[in-house]
Amino acid sequence: MVNQAVHPLAGSTMTGAEMVVQVLADERVDTIFGYSGGAILPIYDAVFRYNLDHKGTMRLIVPANEQGAGFMAAGFARASGRVGVALVTSGPGATNTVTPVRDSMADSVPIVVICGQVASTSIGTDAFQEAPVPSIMGAVAKHVFLITDPAKLEATVRTAFEIARTGRPGPVVLDIPKDIQNWKGVFQGFGRLSIPGYRQRMNRLEANKLPESAAAALFAALSVAERPMIYAGGGVINGEAAASLRQFSSEFHIPVVTTLMGIGAINTTDPLSMRMLGMHGAAFANYAVDDCDCLLNIGARFDDRVAGNPGKFAAKAKFIAHFDIDASEINKVKRVDWSHVGLLADALKSLLTFGRQHNFKRDWSRWLQHCQDLRTTYAMNYPRDSTLIQPYYVIEEINRLTKGEAIISTGVGQHQMWAAQYFDFSGPRLWLTSGSMGTMGFGLPAAVGAQFANRDRLVIDIDGDASIRMNLGELETVTTYDLPVKVVVLNNCGDGMVKQWQKLFYKGRLSASDKSLHKKDFVKAALADGFPYAQRLEVNADVPRVIKEFIGFTGPAFLEVMIDPDAGVYPMVGPGQGYDEMITGEHIPSRTLVKITTPDASEMF
Repeated sequence: MVNQAVHPLAGSTMTGAEMVVQVLADERVDTIFGYSGGAILPIYDAVFRYNLDHKGTMRLIVPANEQGAGFMAAGFARASGRVGVALVTSGPGATNTVTPVRDSMADSVPIVVICGQVASTSIGTDAFQEAPVPSIMGAVAKHVFLITDPAKLEATVRTAFEIARTGRPGPVVLDIPKDIQNWKGVFQGFGRLSIPGYRQRMNRLEANKLPESAAAALFAALSVAERPMIYAGGGVINGEAAASLRQFSSEFHIPVVTTLMGIGAINTTDPLSMRMLGMHGAAFANYAVDDCDCLLNIGARFDDRVAGNPGKFAAKAKFIAHFDIDASEINKVKRVDWSHVGLLADALKSLLTFGRQHNFKRDWSRWLQHCQDLRTTYAMNYPRDSTLIQPYYVIEEINRLTKGEAIISTGVGQHQMWAAQYFDFSGPRLWLTSGSMGTMGFGLPAAVGAQFANRDRLVIDIDGDASIRMNLGELETVTTYDLPVKVVVLNNCGDGMVKQWQKLFYKGRLSASDKSLHKKDFVKAALADGFPYAQRLEVNADVPRVIKEFIGFTGPAFLEVMIDPDAGVYPMVGPGQGYDEMITGEHIPSRTLVKITTPDASEMF
């Protein structure tokens, strides 16, 4: 047995707040996003003093509000793979982070949110700025700790990081009363809470290697398949399995479609990439899934934006396999013929080894040609001769300059889907978006977090005029810290996705979605917040020149683009419909003539 090294500060007397900060340092936290307040001041003071002693190695970034702090922590985590940290006060400080906590839970993002709380003796008395954080957060977080025993504080903070990053990642909330922060005790320098059930599950998960018999069964199915397809989800990104997936796909010549959260799992310019499938996926991707006879689901969950009608999803597939880290996802939505619960990278490496050892080879050239024909026939397209600025054109011009190497964050709405459809991504963790929750206002603070995680990388927030309003105050955060974030607002004067649904399914009744009479001047707002570059683009012929100038600007840059207000997101698959009912719009061919039907309004979003 290897002896654990003694922590250099073990045996020191510290306040609870100092212990929290020291554990953060031990966890290699170098950036915290947070907003101060009375109940969290002891920890803020401890961070300040720590930075005095350690030359500012633990940056404390102050956003416009706590929701921004949560999304910055999530953007940091999504772009780096490390645990993001938010530090907020009690009451409204804590409740303002509910949305980013739920968003991180839905997309399996590891963050730790540290909340101040009123003194232990005041809990339950409706004290000033008190909120029942465990009750509120318990429904939306991976785990919540209310710390009432100061002797367990140090171990609890370490355990929070362990839970956040292991297994299926997710948000953990620490609710720390002010008297616990002020308490003095002996720093141990080691130790975690006893959570035997959780650790047993994690140990079983890590130990659950893919058995040779399971590999043999999967390759037996591939040996008789004529049209195999890999369906890759966000689990590939979260599980650091993108490299293994690419190697597996390349070795055996199997094409890949990805979910919204799986974008970047394979280079979108790879000949085997069929890009994104689903409600707003490429028509060629959806048709390829319709045509496949063997589907390998790797780290995806058959969610409703992909399998809106589970019975019709990949209906021709005679064999469906499902790899996941979460056993509860297996057979939850769609029955499968083969499954493995474990670490994705390890499982893919085992399959690769098995295939090589058994010299597995199949000639799928006809299928690959068919996929290429689908890409050509049903390619993404738009009215290229329009005199109005088309959002797709703007993204294509940005993409031409960034070449799939930029980190792209988005808000939620039409601009989000256009970005997913028209940008290239050379690798994982370059695409940051609110997938499952679909949270407007995500893009700008997520870009801030991503820029702190990758100081030398180009970070671009593609946003909408409605979505950016939700967290517009974070423009000032960008300039306060002189971050070279590039912000693009595709302005169509309203809630574009809502308007699209209203035009398609509600006879054009634009109830509360048309904002063309709003007086907001985004350029003046950006200038007021200190952006040295802030322009409005209104003339189609100016797009290439302005985009080049914008991307090439050194430092924070803001660009508002007045786009065609009637530009739509196509293809589109309605709720509960199959890909054979996909609406492809005027500029993308369709296999079938689709009649637009009115869905149940409850299924709209």
